[in-house]
Order: sequence, then structure tokens, then C-alpha cells
Amino acid sequence: MIIFGVMTKNDIQTEAQKFAQRLRTAMQDAGYKPSATVLANEFNLRYWGNSITAHAARNWLIGVSLPKQDKLRVLSDWLRISPNDLLFGPEHTPTRLPLMEALVPDELNLADHQMVKRYMALSVEHRRVIRELVAALDCMGSKGYPLAVTSDRRG
Repeated sequence: MIIFGVMTKNDIQTEAQKFAQRLRTAMQDAGYKPSATVLANEFNLRYWGNSITAHAARNWLIGVSLPKQDKLRVLSDWLRISPNDLLFGPEHTPTRLPLMEALVPDELNLADHQMVKRYMALSVEHRRVIRELVAALDCMGSKGYPLAVTSDRRG
């Protein structure tokens, strides 16, 4: 039961079990046997970080734990299912963030849309770096530092 937006241990386990069912189904739909060994082997072929063990894969498949965001992205790319559908199910409607509501699509040009799409494809760590860079540039601009780079080629 969720009380005042707080999830209990049972709620988290239920979400993990629902994820496990969606993961097993996605593996079968992609033509793979939903086993821990198959999952670990196929995942590790595609993931550039530390490999997972068959035990970790088993925990995903039986609903004991959920993969972190970087691993979820690899799973979704491999199984050709959106990370949102894999994690929450296709019936889930994402909640819009206030920042995104403020962005009116007419205010973004094609270059902006492409930049946002490329940004969303970055790893979590790279997105953090970009956010920090934008914050630093914004801070510099608000303090009167020139943000445009000009070249003086007199010498």
C-alpha cells in the first residue's frame, strides 16, 4: 500500500516482480530463452561496464531486484522495447515534468529538437556533465562574462 507517496517494501517487490514478467516476455518475444545464463551472456556482450553474473540476471528475472538505469537502457536496446515499457509496462503514462511543460514545441527549432534527442541518448553521467556545463555558462552569463568566443587575428 502506498501512503502519502511512500512505497513500502511490498510495493517495491511487486514492481520488481512486474518488471521480471515483462523482462521474461520481452526475451521470449525477441527469440531468447528467459534464463539467467542467457540473459547474463547476452547482456554482457552489449554492456561496456562491469559484467553481470548469472545470479544478478536471475534476480532480475525472478523480481528480486531491478537493474539500474544504464543497464535498463542496454536491456531495452537489445530486446527492442522502450525502457519505459520494460520498467513500467506499456499501459503506464509518464508524468510530465514541470520543465518539459514549460517548453512549448513551437519554441524549439529543428536544431533544438535534434540536440535534445542527442542529449537523451547520452549516458546518465554524460547528461550530468552537460547539465553542469550549462549551469556554469548560465552563471557566467549572469555575472556579465562574455559567452561568445571571438578571435582576434591581428598578429
